[in-house]
Amino acid sequence: MGVDVAEEERLLAAAQQQPAAASAADAEAVAREEEVRRAVAECPVLVVGRRGCCLSHVVKRLLQGLGVNPAVHEVADAEAELAGVVDGGDVALPAVFVGGRLLGGLDRLMAVHISGDLVPILKDAGALWL
Repeated sequence: MGVDVAEEERLLAAAQQQPAAASAADAEAVAREEEVRRAVAECPVLVVGRRGCCLSHVVKRLLQGLGVNPAVHEVADAEAELAGVVDGGDVALPAVFVGGRLLGGLDRLMAVHISGDLVPILKDAGALWL
């Protein structure tokens, strides 16, 4: 009978430690999400992408070619970090935020650039002073 009580105490202690580990992971995810939210609010142009992503590099070079110096935020788990920042769903990486709002991914950035609407958008956001 003493063995059963010891086993129950061990199981109870293990169960109490699991929520603590989960809550620590949740707190870290919330902190990363808040960091992205703050960067979106503070930077006129923000590129959110995975570390070493060639598409992020293309986005950055296109913007730099126009005279904009975008802030770059590298993420490990984009879905979790961008979920609270973007309303309504899936976000393709790299994600480009201009003036605190999601512009889109590389395809949207290229479309807006080719149509001639990108420079006015950047000027309105205060990222370009031409």
